[in-house]
Amino acid sequence: MHHRTSRRTLLTATAATAAAAATGVVAVPGAAQASGASSDNRLKRLIARMSLEEKVGQLFVMRVYGHSATAPDQADIDANLDEIGVRSAAELISRYHVGGIIYFTWAHNTRDPHQIADLSNGIQRAGLAQPTPVPLLVSTDQEHGIVCRVGEPATLLPGAMALGAGGSRSDTREAARIAGAELAALGINQNYAPDADVNVNPANPVIGVRSFGSDPQSVAGLVAAQVKGYQGAGVASTAKHFPGHGDTSTDSHTGLPAILHTREQWAELDAPPFRAAVAAGIDSIMTAHIVVPALDPSEDPATLSRPILTGILREELGYDGVVVTDSLGMEGVRTKYGDERVPVLALQAGVDQLLNPPDLSVAWNAVLKAVKSGEITVARIEESILRILRLKTKLGLFRDPYVTRRGVDRTVGTKEHLATADRVAERTTTLLDHPGRLLPLSRRTHRNVLVVGADPASPSGTTGPPTTTLTEAFRELGFTASALPTGTAPSQATIDQAVAAAAGRDAVVVATYNVTATSSQRALVGALAATGVPVVTLAIRNPYDIAHLAGTGYAASLAAYSWTDVELRAAVRVIAGRARPRGRLPVPVQRADAPAQTLYPVGHGLSY
Repeated sequence: MHHRTSRRTLLTATAATAAAAATGVVAVPGAAQASGASSDNRLKRLIARMSLEEKVGQLFVMRVYGHSATAPDQADIDANLDEIGVRSAAELISRYHVGGIIYFTWAHNTRDPHQIADLSNGIQRAGLAQPTPVPLLVSTDQEHGIVCRVGEPATLLPGAMALGAGGSRSDTREAARIAGAELAALGINQNYAPDADVNVNPANPVIGVRSFGSDPQSVAGLVAAQVKGYQGAGVASTAKHFPGHGDTSTDSHTGLPAILHTREQWAELDAPPFRAAVAAGIDSIMTAHIVVPALDPSEDPATLSRPILTGILREELGYDGVVVTDSLGMEGVRTKYGDERVPVLALQAGVDQLLNPPDLSVAWNAVLKAVKSGEITVARIEESILRILRLKTKLGLFRDPYVTRRGVDRTVGTKEHLATADRVAERTTTLLDHPGRLLPLSRRTHRNVLVVGADPASPSGTTGPPTTTLTEAFRELGFTASALPTGTAPSQATIDQAVAAAAGRDAVVVATYNVTATSSQRALVGALAATGVPVVTLAIRNPYDIAHLAGTGYAASLAAYSWTDVELRAAVRVIAGRARPRGRLPVPVQRADAPAQTLYPVGHGLSY
C-alpha cells in the first residue's frame, strides 16, 4: 500500500509539473484552477506552443486495441499495425498526438476495473510525455441498458427507455451519478451518453430502447437529469445524436437515414431534449449521420452540415461546448463523400472532435493538408482545440489525470451502488397485459417454472444469457426453475421441444426479443399456451412485442426494456411478487393489424 501511494504521488507530481510547464498554471493538488479569460489565455499560450501536427492531433479521438497502453497482447499489436500502423496506444499518441481515445469491449480495452484504470493511466502518461504535454480525453459509450462497454463487476444500471418507464428524474439522475462516479474512478472522463433522441418510430433499428421515450418534454427532463448526474460526478456528458435520430427506419451504421420532419416538427419533436441539455450545461454533443432536408436542403449528413451544426446548434441553440462526430467509420457519413473529405467537411461544419475514422492516417493527413493549403485556417482549428482544452481543464486533467486502484475498489460496483441499481430497476418493469390474473407467481402454486426464449449477445460482454439469468433469479427466490434457450427464430422442432419441456410445469416464462408479424416467437408462445400451462411473456428489448402476441393465449405480458442482469432480475422480482410493477410505457404500442391505432398509450401500465 505504501508503495502504491508513493507511486501515485509521483505520477501526480509528474502530471502537475507537465501541466505547469505547458500552461503556466500552478497545479496545486486540491486548488481550484483559474477560469474564464485568465484560463483561456493560459490555454491559448499552450496552443501557441503546439506544432501544427500536434494541433491536428488534438482534434481526433481514436480506437486502439489492447488492455495496456504499452504492452498489448500480440493479437492486439497485429490489429493495431493492420488498422492504424502503430503497435500500441502509446505509439498512437506519439505518432498522431491524438486528443482522445475511445474504449471498446471488442478492442479488449475493458477487461476488468483494475486493468481499465491502469490502461487509462498509461494513456495519460503517454500524453504527458509528448513534446507539448497534454492529457487525453478517454471516452466510451456507457449508456447502460443495451449499450454498455464496461461490464461487471461495475454497476450495471437500467437503460434509457427503462428509466423512461420509471418516469423518475431523481432515479435517472442518480443512475447517471453512479455511472459517472464509476467511470471517473476508471479514468474514463468523457461518456457518450445520454441518448437525447425522441423515439417516435417503432421500426427504428438503431435507437429504440436507447431513447427515454416518445414524448419530447419527458425525454428533455430525463436528459437534463442525466447530464447533471454524470457531470456532477466529474465525467463529461454527451447528448446524442444531434439534430435527432429518433424517427429513422435506417441504421446509420449501414446506410444514410433521412428524417422528413418539417422545421416546425423538428422544433417540436426533436429539439427539446437538446435544448434541455444545453440549458443543463452539457459538456459535449454528438452529431448524427442523418439527412434532414428541412434543416439543410443540400442533404449533407448533419455531421457535415454547417447550417445544422453552426447555424442551429451553435447560433440558434447558443451552444459553445465541444461537438463530437459519431464514428466516422459508419456508412451514414461515408456514402456521399470519401474518407479523405469527411473530416475536413466536418470541421468546416463546426465539429471539434473527429471520432474514430476508419483510417486515421488518411483522415489526419487530410486535415493537415487542408490547413497547410489554407482550406481550413489555423484559427479555425485553434477554436476547436480551445474548446477541447477547456473541457480537459474543467475535468481537472491538467491538475491530475491519474486514477488509483484504491479509488477503483472504493467506487466501482459497491454494495450501495448495486442496491440502488436494483431499486431503480424494480420501478421500471412494466406490466402491459394480465388477462390470466396469474401474477404474482406463488411458490406454493407455481413453484416449478420453465424459462424459454431468446438469448441475444450480452450488451457488456460479461452478463449471462437471459434465460440463464432469469432461471437463476427464480431459484434465488425459492422457485424450482430450469432454462431452455429457444432463440429469436425457433424452428418447429425447437417449439416441439419447448412444449414437451413444459409438461408438468406450473408456469412458463418466455423471453421475447423484437417479435414481428412473421416471427416464429409468436408460434412458440401460442404452442406453449395451448398446453394449458400459464405463460408469462417478458419483452427483453423493445416493448412493442406484445402487439404481435395478441391471440396467443398468454396469461401475462411484461416489458423489461433490456436483457442486462439488473433489469431481468428486477422483472423476476416483479413476477414473483417481491416488487410491484410500477413502470409505465414511455412510448405508445400500436396495433399490429392496424398501425394507425394505439393498442397501449404512453403512460399505460398495470399493477396487482
